[in-house]
Amino acid sequence: MARLVHLVVFNLLLLFVVCSAQMPGFVSIDCGGSETYTDYIGLVWTPDSQFIYGEAANISVPNENRKQYKTVRYFPADNRKYCYTFNVTIRTRYLVRTSFLYGNFDRSNVYPKFDISIGASHWSTIVIYDEKAIVTQEAVILASFPTVSICLSNATTGQPFISTIELRQFNGSLYHTEFETQFFLSLSARLNFGADNNGSIRYPDDPYDRIWESDSLKRPNYLVDVAPGTERISTAMPIDVNNDERPPVKVMQTAVVGQNGTLNYRLNLNGFPGYGWAFCYFAEIEELGVNEIRKFKLVLPGNKELTRLIVNVQENAQGKYRLYEPGSYNISLPFVLSFAFKQTNDSSRGPILNALEIYKYMGIHYGSMDASTMQSFTSHYPQAVWAQEGGDPCLPAPWSWVQCNSDPQPRIVSIELSKKNLTGDIPLELANLTGLVELWLDGNMLTGPIPELGGCLNLKDIHLENNKLTGDLPSSLVGLPSLKELYVQNNMLSGTVPTGLLGKNIVFMYSGNAYLDGEKNSKRHIIIVLCCVFGFSVLLAAVLAYLFAHRKRELLSGKDDLATVLPLQKQSASFSELGTDVAHRYMLSEIKCATENFAKKVGFGGYGTVYYGKMTNGKEIAVKVLTNDSCQGNRQFSIEVSLLSRIHHRNLVQFLGYCQQEGKNILVYEFMHNGTLKEHLHGSASQRQHISWIKRLEIAEDVAKGIEYLHTGCSPAIIHRDLKTSNILLDKNMRAKVSDFGLSKPAADESHVSSVVRGTLGYLDPEYYTSQQLTVKSDVYSYGIILLELISGQEPISNTSFGESFRNISPWAKFHCESGEIEAIIDPSLGDDYNDIQSVWKVAEVAVRCVNREMRNRPAMSEVLKEIQEAIALEHAPANTQPNNFFGEVYLDALNNPGPDAYSSDSFTQPELR
Repeated sequence: MARLVHLVVFNLLLLFVVCSAQMPGFVSIDCGGSETYTDYIGLVWTPDSQFIYGEAANISVPNENRKQYKTVRYFPADNRKYCYTFNVTIRTRYLVRTSFLYGNFDRSNVYPKFDISIGASHWSTIVIYDEKAIVTQEAVILASFPTVSICLSNATTGQPFISTIELRQFNGSLYHTEFETQFFLSLSARLNFGADNNGSIRYPDDPYDRIWESDSLKRPNYLVDVAPGTERISTAMPIDVNNDERPPVKVMQTAVVGQNGTLNYRLNLNGFPGYGWAFCYFAEIEELGVNEIRKFKLVLPGNKELTRLIVNVQENAQGKYRLYEPGSYNISLPFVLSFAFKQTNDSSRGPILNALEIYKYMGIHYGSMDASTMQSFTSHYPQAVWAQEGGDPCLPAPWSWVQCNSDPQPRIVSIELSKKNLTGDIPLELANLTGLVELWLDGNMLTGPIPELGGCLNLKDIHLENNKLTGDLPSSLVGLPSLKELYVQNNMLSGTVPTGLLGKNIVFMYSGNAYLDGEKNSKRHIIIVLCCVFGFSVLLAAVLAYLFAHRKRELLSGKDDLATVLPLQKQSASFSELGTDVAHRYMLSEIKCATENFAKKVGFGGYGTVYYGKMTNGKEIAVKVLTNDSCQGNRQFSIEVSLLSRIHHRNLVQFLGYCQQEGKNILVYEFMHNGTLKEHLHGSASQRQHISWIKRLEIAEDVAKGIEYLHTGCSPAIIHRDLKTSNILLDKNMRAKVSDFGLSKPAADESHVSSVVRGTLGYLDPEYYTSQQLTVKSDVYSYGIILLELISGQEPISNTSFGESFRNISPWAKFHCESGEIEAIIDPSLGDDYNDIQSVWKVAEVAVRCVNREMRNRPAMSEVLKEIQEAIALEHAPANTQPNNFFGEVYLDALNNPGPDAYSSDSFTQPELR
């Protein structure tokens, strides 16, 4: 069996630590911590020190003094999953909260990106964009099993890590929905309006320890478009909140009031678009005159049903200082939610709002088909570490010792428990694994008979050798139609080998069983040996042929002049030490032949001219000849060869090789047939090609992937330094690749101080220009400019395009975005060429964040890429029409089309009010 890289899951079974000072059913885990303690609000924190896997690290973040954020637990960056498993009470709802504070724990400055799941159900992709910012995920789940697992997996950059895990048991009917057996609720927004400071409200003010964020908290793209005349009010009077979701009294004692008759906001909803649970919380906390009345209606663009909702808080709540909680259990919401409350004509007071809560429905995946069987199987080995791996055996990643197929509800296809010190009989549960293809139990101390495996019709390889098995060889093995290998040697088997096994065309090994009678099929063994000898001969011949060809090429290439230049460029051993065999060297005669003696010029840059070429095998190439009169010639040449020889990504222009002969420095790249993005956006009429909005999004995604790879996939990170539309090339299918690394720098310490500021006007990071300190955030700024170009079709700098007030694209776009006028910056040539205006909003807002003048306020490329991909999902989503499917049908469809977005289908029923 070809042994694949194991996918490992680790598990921690924790006893609940319950203190009389807090609600029963509270669990607070300090990941990476070492002791139990009670924090300043009365919560008891338990360390995960029993979790022997992963590593604990100490971190220090300015202005963060809470003990639970002084440590993290982190895990290898691989395809494994790492689970914490908790005992819970079945049919009880829990709030599950995880938090992540990076703090540069690994001193790598590589912002992690990984997935988090609840059992087999994908929850969210954690994207770290600021080492000092806490990322929090919160969900409400109904416990359907006696345990629940929180798992980290699928690290794409950096190392997965976690700071805290919290479980809060709910009582009664809080957050009850009729869909809770098929969907859990993932928090998108929980806001306390009218708060007098930036602080959050939580336990003990909220007995369930929900965290209510202040509406005065200034967070990028969170609450904007606040209407003029919005005032904060508060009261010291107690509020009756004893119904429905019971928001805390302290939250309901504050509110905002639209003194001019309107409250309106624009709110980004993480995880949306999709269907969700959304409720407002109202309480009348102002003294109204005898003849005064407060009535208002909700205005929700695109939703006439809810727009007709009229609210009279005092009347609806049946009195002052009482909770009224209108909302919907099932409503379709966009990513950018614009909503308003407007005073009715017969009202004497403007609208009021105390709090708001919005969750998104996330599909529950009940896991693999063999989950219950495997749980029973592992129960035979309660002390074994491998048997305590948490979560589902297949999803979102398989246990370390199993492999699964790719079905929507996977089945186990391989079990590998060789040399695991297994004792006792072989568990009979194996016979229920009908999808099993390989079974490896060799090298243990198993006793007893071989179980009947006749139901496992897909079994190909059975390895039971080197145990202490007794009894006969089951005759059912003869009937396995797929069997190819059967190894049972060196056991204590007895009886007679079934005739059918001896005549079966399989590899059958049964020696070393003193009491087992049978006739070895010598002919078959001879054939196997001959096949092995022949295979080895072929392999040896192939290796010799490769070595001969490789040596011949070295002899033909001659001395590599590049080696005399590269030592001057050394930044670090991992970055700049270039062996001449890592890049193909072309002969000048080959280049001249391909380019017809440099006949067709296709581009010109600051360091050379680019020519079109075609090799004798038909491969089209782009040949960049560096200008010999440039003082940067040799230096730029060595930088590009050093970089391009080491980096390989589908969204970076492929480097094919170099030529250094007769005083010429030449770089050879793949040829990109559709030229540069700049030509299509800003070129002459003959050069331009209309690019649809979805194609622009795909181009943005391609570029983001290429830059993210440079920032997070290379060690140390690589800063492009001259990212612009003329350095983005398009292939035959208009897919984009990033080119031109002539100015690139390794970011060995995440920063580079240069005596000469380099880059292109319009794309140049203003903070880099003033400080001369270069970081990956300089590329983020340039990328933000490119996004604005894709949206608007405008060049970065213009004396006429942006009106009298602006000359640069970034302040012009920011002004219109913050004014809510997205249409003002959309390229007129696009017309209505987008399915959902929300996708344009999403890209515009992330672009504005990218071009923030302060580096520290810009997102990381991994976060930007996620936003772009969500915008693409918006465009691909079906039109928001009334569906016919009901919840159960949606869930079954999602199971047949699994994935992180499988449950965001717009297939829910009409919103319901209560």
